[in-house]
Amino acid sequence: MNSSAYLKGILGKVYHRKMSADKAFNELKNLPYENMGFARLDHHRAFRKGFGEVVYCENKTPEHVKKITAALLKHKNPILLTRANKALYDFLKKTFPALKYNEPGRVIYLKKGGLKNKKTVLILTAGTSDIPVAEEARITLEVMGNRVKTIYDVGVAGIHRLLDKLPEISKANVIIVAAGMEGALGSVIGGLTDKPVIAVPTSVGYGSSFKGIAPLLTMMNSCSPGVVVVNIDNGFGAGYFASLINK
Repeated sequence: MNSSAYLKGILGKVYHRKMSADKAFNELKNLPYENMGFARLDHHRAFRKGFGEVVYCENKTPEHVKKITAALLKHKNPILLTRANKALYDFLKKTFPALKYNEPGRVIYLKKGGLKNKKTVLILTAGTSDIPVAEEARITLEVMGNRVKTIYDVGVAGIHRLLDKLPEISKANVIIVAAGMEGALGSVIGGLTDKPVIAVPTSVGYGSSFKGIAPLLTMMNSCSPGVVVVNIDNGFGAGYFASLINK
């Protein structure tokens, strides 16, 4: 839902007497939030943030996710359901056949509208094992209307693979870097570009990576200026922030 257009449309219909005040009230009564008993769905978020509520699916029942999805679709919102497994997708698909699923990123989604931001967000991964986090970021960006390019498996263990891609890196408007192990790729990219870099530590690595703590600390202590860091495995957070910068 284009929130500003939605509200202006209702007010315009009332002004031109094409909609009654009672009907307009019924349309708007759940605008602040909708109390569903088990959840309070924030329909006002699109007005405040420019994008509607995103649903984190872990620890939610399939029925709860189904009811939330139905409410979002009723308000013509794009759908972005994160940390969702294939079983949940198969369950929801029976009721909402238009939904799509990205299995590596564990995201159920439905786009609304076309490309809104013509500048490109580039997503890099250090290794193939970091792709699930990168895919979560990619789908988030695309649902939010961004142009996205990806370059996977260009970590510092074979840095010549990265140097071949410098022309593509220079063309990006925002760059996301997903890396596990020691997480050095974020600093390397930060030192090669004048574009903002969003580093995502991943939980990929052997024991001393401490499930992402080691790359998190490396990225936070980066000597390259222009690098910011999101939480471990938080592809969604990186994608959302990159979209804010991109627009």
